[in-house]
Amino acid sequence: MERAMSLFQYEYMQLALVSALIIGLTAPALGIYLVQRRLALIGDGIGHVALTGVGAGLLFQTSPVIMAVIAATIGAIVIELIRERGRTSGDLALALLFYGGIAGGVVLVGLSDSTSANLNAYLFGALSTASRTDVVTIAVLGTAVLLAMIGLRPALFAISHDEEYARVSGLPVRALNVLLAITTAITVTIAMRAVGVLLISALMVVPVATAQQVTRGFRSTMAAAMALGLFAGGAGIWMAALADTAPGASVVVVAIASFVVITLLAVGWRRIRRTRPQPAPVAEPPEVVLDGA
Repeated sequence: MERAMSLFQYEYMQLALVSALIIGLTAPALGIYLVQRRLALIGDGIGHVALTGVGAGLLFQTSPVIMAVIAATIGAIVIELIRERGRTSGDLALALLFYGGIAGGVVLVGLSDSTSANLNAYLFGALSTASRTDVVTIAVLGTAVLLAMIGLRPALFAISHDEEYARVSGLPVRALNVLLAITTAITVTIAMRAVGVLLISALMVVPVATAQQVTRGFRSTMAAAMALGLFAGGAGIWMAALADTAPGASVVVVAIASFVVITLLAVGWRRIRRTRPQPAPVAEPPEVVLDGA
C-alpha cells in the first residue's frame, strides 16, 4: 500500500491514472451502442487498422497517433458502408480488418527503422509513458466522444435498436452511423495508448456486459457500465502500482474480474429469490348479495 502511494507521487503515475479514468469512462459509453448492434468486436478490427496507421507514421517519420486516427477513421467508415450496403457479412468485413490491418502494420513497422519495442507499446499499451500532451489529447477527444454519446443517446439508441424504424421516423440514419463509426475510431485510437490494440474491445464490451447482469433499462445500463469502467481504470492502475504489472493489462483484468464477481452474485441472488417461499394469497370473503338489492 505504501509503495503504491509513493509511486503516485510521481507525475507519470498521475498522468497514467487520469488517462485510465477518462478511457474507462468513455469506452463503455460508446461500447453499449456497439453491443446493442452486435458489433462487440469492431474495436479489435479498427484497432488493427489503426496499427497500420502507426506503422505508416513510423515509416514516414510523422506522428503515429495522427496517422492512426486517419487510418482508423477510414477503416471505420469503410466497414460501415460495407455493412449498410450488405455486400458482405459483418463478420467477414471484420475479419478483413483484423488480418489486413495487423499484417499491414507489422510490415510497415518492419520497413521502418523502429524497434520491436515501439510496436509492443501499441500492441499492449504503454500508459506509464504517457506525456502531458498525450493526456490532453485523450481528455479532449474523450470528452468529445462522451458528449456525443450522451447528448445523442435517443437517436443513437433508435438506430442501434431498430434501424428501419429509425429511418421511417425521419432520423438521419446514415449520418448517425458514420458518426458512430468515427467516434469508435477516435475511442480506439486514444485507448490504444492505454491498453493496446489487442485489448481495446475489452474496455468497450466487458463493463457493458457486467452492467447487463444487474440492470434492465438502457439508461441505467449505460450509467452502470460507465461507473464500472471508471472503477476498472482506477483500480487497474492501483493494482499495476502494487504488483508492478502492465497498467493496460491490469485495467482489463480488473474489468473481467468485476464481470465474474457480479455475474456470480447476480446468479446467486436470482436463485435465492426463486427458492424463497412465497406468501400464501389471502382469501377474500365471499360476496354477500342481499335480497332486493
